[in-house]
This record gives sequence, C-alpha cells and structure tokens, in this order.
Amino acid sequence: MSKEDKLFKIAFALAIFTVIYNVAEGIIATYLGFEDESLTLFGFGTDSFIEVISGLGITHMIIRIKKHSDSKRDDFERSALRITGFAFYLLVIGLVITSFYNMYIGHKPITTFWGVVISVISILVMWVLVIWKRKVGSELNSEPILADANCTLVCIYMSVILLVSSGLYELTHITYLDSLGTLLLSYFAFKEGKECFEKAKSDKYCSCKSH
Repeated sequence: MSKEDKLFKIAFALAIFTVIYNVAEGIIATYLGFEDESLTLFGFGTDSFIEVISGLGITHMIIRIKKHSDSKRDDFERSALRITGFAFYLLVIGLVITSFYNMYIGHKPITTFWGVVISVISILVMWVLVIWKRKVGSELNSEPILADANCTLVCIYMSVILLVSSGLYELTHITYLDSLGTLLLSYFAFKEGKECFEKAKSDKYCSCKSH
C-alpha cells in the first residue's frame, strides 16, 4: 500500500468516526437537554444530527477524490449540502422561536451540568480531529480535506458556546443565560446553512475561516 493510499484510508476513517461521534453526541445531548430542560444542550444535540448528513457528504467526497483527485463536486454531495442547509435553517427557526418564548416566560433549565461535560468532551475530540485532518490534508495537498478540517472548527466554536452558557448558568442560575446561549448557537447554525447552499451552487471549497 502506497503512502497516498494510507493517507486516504486515514482520511476516510476520520470521516466515518466524525459521523459516528455526531450520532452518539446527538442522541446523548438531545436526551439530556430534554430531560434537563436545557434548550442550548438540546439545540447542540440537534445540530450534531445535522452534521451527520454533512459528514456523509464528506465521506463520499473522500472516496471521489481518491479515485479522481481533480474531479468536481457531484450530485450526491450537492444534494447532501442542500439537505444539510435546509435542516440548519429549520433548526434556526425552531431555536430562535423557543429561545424568545423561554425568555418571555422566564424559563430556567433544571441543570446545565451535562452541557458542561458534553461541551468539554466535544472540544477535545473536535480539536484532535482538526489537527489530524489538517495533517492528512497537508500531506495529500488536498484542498477539500483541508477545507473540511477548517470547517470542523465551527463545531468547536459551538461547543465553546455550550460550555460558557452552561457553565455560567450552573454557577449563577441567571434566567436568560440558556436562551442567550441558544441564540448564539442559532447564529452559527444560520452561517453553516448559508454556506451549505453556497457550496452546493459551486465547486469551491470554503476554508470556513469567516466564522
């Protein structure tokens, strides 16, 4: 097996791991967010499920560029991007409406402890993935893989929002912190949705540094 084949095998394994991790994170976060009445944690978990769709598109992309390194984005990837973008927009609408409703009624989560735990784990896992994907992308000189690595940073930003809002609420129990954290998640979800539709219309690979 050549070095290039080994690197593509690693890239594929990282993509599969990302999908599996997001499924597990989504199940746990949405369940605990619902049980603890934490909208930020629930929204974070829902975002993880949407990232699964994106992850499947990335997995397909790696297979495509391994076969034909100069090939363009195909119909499967464009469809995955459109579905992901639409799902993000739906998530934004739901989170924004619920956030303002929670602020209106003065809703408080039962606890945000698990939001702190899940966010810390997510930051650590995603940061390792960013480093590893960048290493593989650099060695393969692959713009698509490097772009995917940089886009994984968005997951870290969202994890930081969950950590800060959950941590501050757990310490202070200020009423609006959970809803404010949800609104910040909504902002990043909107940016991700917008970018998905932009990617679906072109063959460019965004570095996602604008986030």
